Amino acid sequence: MNTTLYSICAAVCLLALLFKIRVLRADRSAAQVALLINFLLLFVDFTLFIPAAFVAVSKTLGLPNVAGLLANCAAIASAACQQLVLLHLIHRREDAWRKAVPRLIGLALVLVAMVTLVFTSTLRAERPSDFSLAQAEFRPAYLAVFLLGYAANQIDVGILGWKCAKVAPTPWLRRGLVLIAMTLPFAMVYTVCRLADIVAAQFGASGRAWEPVAQVGITIALIIKTTGWTLPDWGRYLSATWQWMHHLRIQRELAPLHHEVTAIVPAPVLQLDRSADLHTRLYRTVVEIRDAQWALRTWMDPALAATARREAEAAHLEGDDLAAHVEAAQLKSALAAKARGVRPAEHTNIPFVAQPPELQDELAFQRKLARAFAEIQDT
Repeated sequence: MNTTLYSICAAVCLLALLFKIRVLRADRSAAQVALLINFLLLFVDFTLFIPAAFVAVSKTLGLPNVAGLLANCAAIASAACQQLVLLHLIHRREDAWRKAVPRLIGLALVLVAMVTLVFTSTLRAERPSDFSLAQAEFRPAYLAVFLLGYAANQIDVGILGWKCAKVAPTPWLRRGLVLIAMTLPFAMVYTVCRLADIVAAQFGASGRAWEPVAQVGITIALIIKTTGWTLPDWGRYLSATWQWMHHLRIQRELAPLHHEVTAIVPAPVLQLDRSADLHTRLYRTVVEIRDAQWALRTWMDPALAATARREAEAAHLEGDDLAAHVEAAQLKSALAAKARGVRPAEHTNIPFVAQPPELQDELAFQRKLARAFAEIQDT
């Protein structure tokens, strides 16, 4: 199981690393560099825990289980990088480094203790598939020190993530930081499982029963956290895609209304080049509908508008819904009158019941107008 899960984790870290290398071309701040190193260390961490890589590295270095030690050290160091990133997000450079120094010293002591405990132990058998279980049995002090450093890091990163999210300047950065903070419970699941390994070993038992829980917990934490770290960079593409799809949906909703009014009043239509983007086409659709409405005002009967208003009020419509119903009724009547060539004795001076101030408001209103127009046509 660890081969599959840790291979997935290593692949995720490698993808994030390659993505961040591209981002680093435009932003070489301390936070971005620390984040890049974080992904590199995590890639090393999970790659070394793949049994084949574990054995190969230990054999190359001539030290049994040294790959596990290197992987654990990489995990501790990666958390230090994450702390640097978050500290630089909420503090000035000088303050961030000042606050980071005690953390780095503490982590350095953890690393020194881990190395010391490994090389003073008697475990010599290679344990690529159950390294942590072997440490719980033969080197409980080593595993306890590692878990102390790991848990302290994860708690610190979780707390800093929430703090940074509250002051994040952009939506996608805030969402990414929230995701990072939300991985704390999964990291704690892993920690508790490893602590349970130590306790079980002291009573001659093994933690194999909950080993899948530990592996799944750390995998979920890694994937969500990596998503959170990279989300500010690629989240804007999601926003752009969502907006494009939203505009496409609006364009399709307005298309029947636009066709009806411009077929009778073609003057407002501007022939766009094929290279025109969707936003431009949608903007022109909105403008052309309004221009056609204005051109049709001399064919609109004020009495019909009053009747349409009473109908809307009787149907308990209000606000933009009422305005859309009245304008749709006026448009339907004006198009029919112009097609017959019969003008009303008196015409409407202002064909607009609603006059939204912003483009987004106008889009929302015209969607209601298009629906009301279609409903009136169907009756």
